[in-house]
Amino acid sequence: MADQSQAEYLNLKVKSQDGEEVFFKIKKATQFKKLMDAYCSRQNLQIQNVRFLFDGERILETQTPADIGMETGDEIDVVIEQVGGYKIM
Repeated sequence: MADQSQAEYLNLKVKSQDGEEVFFKIKKATQFKKLMDAYCSRQNLQIQNVRFLFDGERILETQTPADIGMETGDEIDVVIEQVGGYKIM
């Protein structure tokens, strides 16, 4: 049986489009903004240029793992925001 303090934390995998994985330990009640900021800082990304997805649904900064029913081992996908459809020929 896991002790109570361990049950409050989740180990989550954040996976980029190129397959790179970064692991985070986060409390179930912590807003995702903290994880998103840490990931972007570590990967040298601008937070407004990326989207975080869980099961294909966008994660909002104000949501928590508990809000969306995440469990230890779950994976968050990070995708680069595509702006517009303009293509230089």
